[in-house]
Amino acid sequence: MSGQFRRNGKIWVRVLADIPITGKPTEVRMGRGKGNPTGWIARVSTGQILFEMDGVSLSNARQA
Repeated sequence: MSGQFRRNGKIWVRVLADIPITGKPTEVRMGRGKGNPTGWIARVSTGQILFEMDGVSLSNARQA
């Protein structure tokens, strides 16, 4: 996405991945806690803005 702008515009990421996903390895016995974090997710509701762009034309923003 940033390659479309060629130093003319700015991008703001409006969503933050703040919820950890934990998981236990396969073939591990029950118990001993929840498991190590394996990744992060963000809850996104319908209509929420994900990226904000400035300094680019509308056609370039739609291509990105």
